[in-house]
Amino acid sequence: MQASELLTQHLPEIAHACATAPALDLACGMGRNGLYLLANDVPVVFADRDSESLARIEQHLSPRQRELARIWRVDLESPGAHPLAAARFGAVVVFRYLHRPLLEGIKEAVIPGGLVIYETFTVKQASFGRPRNPDFLLRVGELRHRFRDWNILLDFEGIERDPLGGQSRAIAQLVAEKPAA
Repeated sequence: MQASELLTQHLPEIAHACATAPALDLACGMGRNGLYLLANDVPVVFADRDSESLARIEQHLSPRQRELARIWRVDLESPGAHPLAAARFGAVVVFRYLHRPLLEGIKEAVIPGGLVIYETFTVKQASFGRPRNPDFLLRVGELRHRFRDWNILLDFEGIERDPLGGQSRAIAQLVAEKPAA
């Protein structure tokens, strides 16, 4: 599986940000983006609630990748839980996932000078297909607004062709650097 262009375009910045703390592939699914980072010697924590997906990721790791990877089975949406409270990461990558209560925790978990790489669907996605539930769709300008106090390296919101499937999709993309303390 091919990694997101956001990661391939920003790999040098991600590698630099993860020199002292690993990247977090949040709600990683099959791990395509985290595996790309591992293949480029970036340490990665794969976080998801699906143990089968995490087991498949673990099975495909080379001995070298096992040294750089950590598997974290976690329910990110458990009511009242704060799974990122004590965690620290050089970068957090999130694709096709939105759970608004986690956004502040993501911001806090990134070390100063670290990155957030985020891509998910906007409310306009409902006209193209799933997801349609507004709880899982970003409002216009929402991602940019949430990270307004960070250094925005890339900000896109619009319609594009999905490189994996070819269909149109409405997305927001953000690459932002946490200001140094």
